[in-house]
Amino acid sequence: MTANSLLIYLPRYVSPREPIMAGSKPSSPFGTFLIVGSVCFFLGILFASFPYDYPLLWTSAPVPEAYYAQLETHLRFIYAAPPLIGRLLTSIILVGFIGFFVKLFKASEANVLFDGASLVLYFIGVGVYLTNIVRGLRAVGEGIWDDPDWEVKANGNAGQGDGLVLGKEDSLKVLSASNTILALVLVGVLVLQVGQAYAERKELEEIEALDKKDKEAAAAAGKGGAANKKKQ
Repeated sequence: MTANSLLIYLPRYVSPREPIMAGSKPSSPFGTFLIVGSVCFFLGILFASFPYDYPLLWTSAPVPEAYYAQLETHLRFIYAAPPLIGRLLTSIILVGFIGFFVKLFKASEANVLFDGASLVLYFIGVGVYLTNIVRGLRAVGEGIWDDPDWEVKANGNAGQGDGLVLGKEDSLKVLSASNTILALVLVGVLVLQVGQAYAERKELEEIEALDKKDKEAAAAAGKGGAANKKKQ
C-alpha cells in the first residue's frame, strides 16, 4: 500500500470550530438597517398616537363625549392627508420587505430562524394595518356615522363583503386596540433582530476563544518539541 493510499484512508481531523462555522453566516448589516429603520419609523407614529389611545384602553375613568369628537377630528385630519403621505408609508413598508429579502437571500439555517420569524410578525403587522387601521380611518374620514340610517346601510354592505361596521365608539376602541397590537408586533420584530445580533456576537466570541486555545496548544507543542530536540 502506497503512501498516497494511506492518506486517502486516514480520517480527516475536524476542528471544533467547524460545526459552529458551517451552519452560520453573518447576517447582512444593510438588511438589518432597512428592517430596524422601517420598524422604528412606524413605532414612532404609533407612539405619537398613544395619547389619543390611552383614555380608550388604559384607564377606567369614563370617557367624556367631547373626547370622541376630538379624536374623530384628529383621525379625519390623518385621513385627509395628501396622497404623498400614504405613498410614503407604503414605500417604507416595502423598504422593510426589501430588508428581509436581502437578509434571507442565501441565508444560513440560524438566520432563517430569526429572520423568518421576524418576517412572519411583519406580515401580521401589515395585515393589522390594512384590515383594521386603514378601514377604521376610512370609516371615520367618510363620516359614515353622520348619516341617521348608517346602520341599515352598513348591514346592507356587510352582505356584499364589506364587513361588519360597528358603532362610532366601538370602532374607535378597535382602532386604538389595533394600534397597540401593531406596536407589540413591531417590538417583537426588534426583539428578534436584537436576539440575532446577540447570538452572532456570542458565536464569534466562542470562535475566538477556540482559536486562542488552538494557538496556545500549538505554542506549547512547539516548545515541547524544541525541548526534546535539545535533549537529544
